[in-house]
Amino acid sequence: MGKRQTAEIFRNRLTQVLAQSGLTQSAFAAEIAIDRSALSQLISGQNPRLPRAETLIALSARFQISTDWLLGLTDERGNAAQVLNAVETEQALDAENRTAMERWHHEATGQKVRYVPAWLPDLMRTPAVIAFQAASNDQERRRLQRQTDRRLHVSRLPESDIEMCMPLQTLEIFAEGTGTWGGLAARDRAAQLHHIAATLDDLYPAFRMYLFDGRKRFAPPMTIFGYQRAAIYTGDTYLLIRSKPLIRDLAQGFDAHIRHAAIHAHEAAAWVRRLTVRAD
Repeated sequence: MGKRQTAEIFRNRLTQVLAQSGLTQSAFAAEIAIDRSALSQLISGQNPRLPRAETLIALSARFQISTDWLLGLTDERGNAAQVLNAVETEQALDAENRTAMERWHHEATGQKVRYVPAWLPDLMRTPAVIAFQAASNDQERRRLQRQTDRRLHVSRLPESDIEMCMPLQTLEIFAEGTGTWGGLAARDRAAQLHHIAATLDDLYPAFRMYLFDGRKRFAPPMTIFGYQRAAIYTGDTYLLIRSKPLIRDLAQGFDAHIRHAAIHAHEAAAWVRRLTVRAD
């Protein structure tokens, strides 16, 4: 393939990336550190030319596309190495015993947060449930209580916009006191469910809980912070995702759970209140 043909393919694909970016030519040029006039020359077609190496690298890094695709050497648009590098692990607790999730919530202030809890919603745990989860470890109990208090504080901020979805069976199992909740007293389970319902009423509509049928759908424990970051909980660590295409896919999956919810946000508090707590 000759230089002129390569330049023509590059011009067409650059034009495609520009159109899909939604940016003006000036803003697009600034994103890849070139002048608007230089960008105009690259897309004009009047004098086909190839970009400098640093421009190719900037395009690839900023828009997560392969330099080979830009030059017509492959039809695979994505950059596999970039996607792999956009997924990393991070410890659930930092050196100050704070959860990574707390930091990410703070950094995402003003953005929509989508949330699937691993168990009960962290911000709604009562002291009795926290003590049960801590299993007589006083240090862990204090840590969990601080985590709950801080998460609740974030959820009360005026700019908060949080959607949570989870299987309705999670709360049914809790009400029954089976599975991991075996041994938790009925009065504590009843108080916890009352607290969840009251908190939902208090935070709505800034905080919205949706419940789906876990027999029909599955969602891993995760939090999606706008379209900047997603974290999938794996126990002691999080899989931290920074790739915007991957984050967009996770967000679309989350939104599908909401569309198929059996219990919608405006119904959630009343549904929780109707759960029957099995006696000890």
